[in-house]
Amino acid sequence: MGLFDFLKAKKNTAETAKNRLQIIIAQERSSRSAPDYLPLLRRELLEVIKKYVNVDVDAVKVDLIKDGDHDVLDISVALPDGQG
Repeated sequence: MGLFDFLKAKKNTAETAKNRLQIIIAQERSSRSAPDYLPLLRRELLEVIKKYVNVDVDAVKVDLIKDGDHDVLDISVALPDGQG
């Protein structure tokens, strides 16, 4: 293994670290773009639904989906069997 091979190996490691960091930054940016009110909206929806149906905490999912120029609020509620 020559001296240049050693330096080349470090460059590949640095490139890998750079790529991983770019992925992490992209994920952080996408999660920051979500509105602050979504967790509160999910919690309040769960409270209202629980007044009528006994559902699990994870039964309510609220997502914001980009559809071209529009934002679409996607609300999904998993009802227990026998209630609907």
